[in-house]
Amino acid sequence: MFGWDDFSRGGVVKVLLSAGEPSGDVAGAAVAQALRRRWPDVQLLGLGGPRMAAAGVQLLADLGDLAVLGLVEVLGRLPFFWSLRRRLRTLLDVDPPHLVLPIDYPGLNLWLAEQAHRRGVPVLYYIAPQVWAWHAQRLKRIAQAVDRLAVVLPFEEGFFRRAGVPAVFVGHPLVDRLADYPRESATGSASILALLPGSRAQEVRRHLPLMIEAAARVVARCPAVQPRVARAPDVPASLYAGTPYPLENDATALLRRARAAIVKSGTSTLEAALLGVPFVVVYRLHPWTFALARRLVRVRHVALANLIAEARIAPEFLQKDANPERLADAVLPLLGATPERARMLEAWERVRSRLGPPGAADRVADLAAELLAAR
Repeated sequence: MFGWDDFSRGGVVKVLLSAGEPSGDVAGAAVAQALRRRWPDVQLLGLGGPRMAAAGVQLLADLGDLAVLGLVEVLGRLPFFWSLRRRLRTLLDVDPPHLVLPIDYPGLNLWLAEQAHRRGVPVLYYIAPQVWAWHAQRLKRIAQAVDRLAVVLPFEEGFFRRAGVPAVFVGHPLVDRLADYPRESATGSASILALLPGSRAQEVRRHLPLMIEAAARVVARCPAVQPRVARAPDVPASLYAGTPYPLENDATALLRRARAAIVKSGTSTLEAALLGVPFVVVYRLHPWTFALARRLVRVRHVALANLIAEARIAPEFLQKDANPERLADAVLPLLGATPERARMLEAWERVRSRLGPPGAADRVADLAAELLAAR
């Protein structure tokens, strides 16, 4: 097996990374860069998107083919995923990497971790499956297949360790990405309302019309407000056709300038919190997927920022509760100098402090070195 002595003699490290969502693509690119800083000749291959490709990862499958949301939607892509699994099994059998590094995306990546483990390839899983929220049955699979779990939420380390999983809190990758941005959105325009409908086509279809209607109601009551829509790079332009408000390609830059936001539940809620932006949360799923999720989900909040704050700081509107009037009523107080805005900004400061200092990707690279040195 390839161990630390091989590294010291100049051997080439080969790492298989796997990310299936835009946020994982960003995190994977940072890890790829950190691995290359440690081993300049490292061979990186895997599943990801344009950011990982730009970081030097040879892609075996593109993010656009992987980013499928919800049980109902996945069923339509089963032939693709079966074919992909066959290709990955062949790779692990014929030309195995020295390390497998899955990033989030448990539907495929937990299976990949198990396949690697069966073949004696060490697994460093980055950004843990959210088994504390749902799919608790995955916890045993993680404990059996993962050699090290690099978690990004502060409460996860204790949760997984109590279940026998060797978890390490490495910090959140968003802290690194936002380190140079100001924390307080009040330094930006007092009139911009950011609309973040999601990073996948299905999310944009469900959330953008709702957000546009809510923004129209806000403008009707406060004409100085200027809505702006964050356009996701991997979503077809046709889904934004007819949008009455300006589109912006950089969601982070938009949030930095915004006074308040309406945000699709997900990583973007944490990004808004770290930038000091008051916001409300919206989320819609296919009705069948939501009905199943409601039976399985075990957490009180859907927004990451609220979970870390351990309180419902940002209002959450799901499914039928997500209607334009309610969203407008909730976001309007956040645009002015109000107690609601002040309380939310104080809470986001606490969230920021709980996520620790920058350097998550470098800590993941350190864990990779430890795993390989132990072989």
